[in-house]
This record gives sequence, structure tokens and C-alpha cells, in this order.
Amino acid sequence: MGVHIRFLGAAGTVTGSKYLVEHDGKRLLVDCGLFQGYKQLRLRNRDPLPVEPHNIGAVVLTHAHLDHSGYLPLLAKEGFRGKVWATPATRDLAAILLPDSGHIQEEDAGFANRHGTSKHAPALPLYTEADAVQSLKLFRTATVGQAFEPLPGWIAHFSGAGHILGAASLLLEVGGRRMLFSGDLGRPDDALMKAPDAPPAADAVVCESTYGDRVHPAEDVFAELGPALKACAARGGAAVVPVFAVGRAQALLHAIAELKRNGDLPRDLPVYLDSPMAINTTELYARHMGEHRLSASQCQAMDSVAKLTRSVDESKAIAFQRGPKVILSASGMATGGRVLHHLMQYLSDHRNVIVLTGYQAPGTRGASLAGGAKQLRIFGQDVLVRAQVVQLTSASAHADSNQLLDWLKAMPGAPRRVFVTHGDPEASDQLRARIERELRWQALVPEHGSTWAV
Repeated sequence: MGVHIRFLGAAGTVTGSKYLVEHDGKRLLVDCGLFQGYKQLRLRNRDPLPVEPHNIGAVVLTHAHLDHSGYLPLLAKEGFRGKVWATPATRDLAAILLPDSGHIQEEDAGFANRHGTSKHAPALPLYTEADAVQSLKLFRTATVGQAFEPLPGWIAHFSGAGHILGAASLLLEVGGRRMLFSGDLGRPDDALMKAPDAPPAADAVVCESTYGDRVHPAEDVFAELGPALKACAARGGAAVVPVFAVGRAQALLHAIAELKRNGDLPRDLPVYLDSPMAINTTELYARHMGEHRLSASQCQAMDSVAKLTRSVDESKAIAFQRGPKVILSASGMATGGRVLHHLMQYLSDHRNVIVLTGYQAPGTRGASLAGGAKQLRIFGQDVLVRAQVVQLTSASAHADSNQLLDWLKAMPGAPRRVFVTHGDPEASDQLRARIERELRWQALVPEHGSTWAV
């Protein structure tokens, strides 16, 4: 029996990464992500998988972002009992992200039930915080470069992918085939994370394409962020910065600390990190020294540049602090979390600025703001957008089109086929075309639910 990959997510879209590898009656899932963005994508989270969870032997995570790990508690809730393999930092991040995801879902369902904002009665979370905590018991770890067997006879290796703490590419060897899953690849010039490792030889490559249709500007995040925050502070406004709690929050804290140290921002400008998840994540950088570029003193500066608001009462109290301020709050695409309350508070004042810090998936509030929306629907209300909206183009933690091509070019030899995934249709197709044209390799963009032999 041959080796097959079934694309259960991140095919034709950036979210919901799930790749089911099947051989000789055994099944392994590479990544186990939630769908985000458009409602028709989010509804897939409630559709049953085409394979019973108890028939999946193991899961291997490339990293901890929810579009790669956030379906795991539901998979376990519905009967998966295998091991979940990840790097140590990915396990540590998942221990923060997954329970928080369950907690937010419970809170959102409770709010919808109290205020009648859901079409479902009652509104139910996909999974609870307790479900997420239970799923963490399934984790096992392997370090970068260490061989491990997620299933008997299936050999796997992680290599560094940059992107965020713990992020890895995965080489999986089974049935005489070598499959390389890029995961989310970081940038070689990232201010926080080290460059991705060179890829090993493989028969097939599953390559992300988030920025497959564009090249990052030469300008760095300091040159973009500093003037936006300085101008907002000069007019007495508040800067609301929706951040991804894992990775982007830390990159922005590091940038703000450096801008203040260099005198490019007022040193007394109040900064708030209003995300318990981001606070806990920031602390992990000191625990995983060597996986990123920061020194111990830079980790300390990143950790101390902002006032940390863990409780709901502390979060609410930010609104009563008069004068200019910077509020970093999750989530990065404004799909949920505390940032929605800050947007309700500050969107309608022209003195304020909303700083979008990365990719905004179509269908999210962040994408609406980036597209120039005049109003935003939050908690069942339409809120006018009068604040300035700035989208940073230099803060992405993803490799761009040229960098993805460079990573592929570094392979020791040509693979039989490249599957281009984890991108909007235009981005994926443009990267596919470049691979075929410039590398002369066979490449395709798989359909959602399709199965391919390796």
C-alpha cells in the first residue's frame, strides 16, 4: 500500500492546517488547526472529520498557533487517544494557548446566550477550558534534530522554522517515502527569531504560501511603528494594537523597548500588555534562550516595557487612564478577546490609531479595518471607524515569496512534487507558478479534502 496525504485544512485558505498521512492502514495527522476568518470556513470546525478521531494514531504539531493546534482539544474530546508530538517550546506554548482558546469560547458562548446574539439556542463552545487542559496530557516532545517515532516504523525529525518559539518543519519517513512539511516559515531577517534551517531532501514537500504573492518591503518594523505611535501620542490619542499573543506581541514589545531606548518614543509613554496569554508567552523567551535572537537584557527589556494587565478589572481600568497610551491586546485579527472591548472604546475617535501588525485573514474584523471599513460590527453593534488605521507591512513573521523560493532552492535535490498550501488562492497559485517557472519542479495547489499519493 502506498503513502497518501489527505488535505483536511489549509487548502485554498490560510487556516485550519490538517494533513492526514495514511500508509498501510495507519494514520497520522500533521497539525490540527482551527479554521478562522469567513463564517463558511469557521463552520468547518463543527463538521465531523472524514476519519474517526480514534482511528488517528498520532498527531505531530509544527507549532502552537491555533490555526495549527487549536482543533486538538476537540479531536481528543471526540475520541483521539494517541500521542501529540511537538518541540518543547511548542508544548509550553500550547499549554497557554489551548486552555485560553477554550476559555474564550466559553466566554463568547456565555455572552451570546445572555445577550441573544447567536442564532443557536443555546450557543455552545467547540470545547471548554477543561477539555483543552485534558488534551495537554497527550503531549510528548522531541527536540530539533532528534529522531522520533510518532508511530512504530514512522521516523520523524524536526528542523528549525523560525516564525515563533518552537516552530519547526517536519520530515516524515514512512513506506519508503520522505515527506517534508514546511510548517509556517519565518523570515531570515526576523528581529526576534532565528532564520529557518535549510530543508533536507524529500520526495514531496508541503509548503506554506501565506505571502506567496508578495515581497516584504525593505523598511523595518522600527521605521514603521515608531512614527505611527509618536504621532498618535502627540495628539493625545490611544493606540490600540491587536496582536497575536504568540510571536507578534513579543516582536512589538521588543520594538517599543528599542524605540524608547533610542529616544524615538517618549520614555514615559504608557504601554499596556492586556493579554494574560501574551504575558505568559513573553515569559517563555527567557526559558528558551538560544531559540531566538534576543539577549538576556533584551528579554528583560521586552518583559518590563509594558504594564501587565492580567485581570478583567485591570483591563477595564485602562479606559480611565487619561492621556496618550499604547494598548497591545489579543487577538491579532480582532476575532475575539479583550481587544474587542478596546476597539469599542477607541474606534470612533479620530485622535486614536489602530495598528494592524500582520496578516489579516479574509472575513475577520482586522481584514475589514485594513480594507477601509467605515464601521465594524462588535458584540452585535455597528461601531463607527473614525480612528486612523495603520497596517504594518514589515512586522510579518512569515517568509515572503522570494524567501520561500530560497528555502526550497536550498533542498539537496528536486522533490517529485510540491504541494502549495496555507495561502489564499491568489497567493498559493502565484507561488505554484513561480516554483514551476523558476525551479522547474512539479507543483500544485491541492483542493480541500483531496487525497494525493506521495
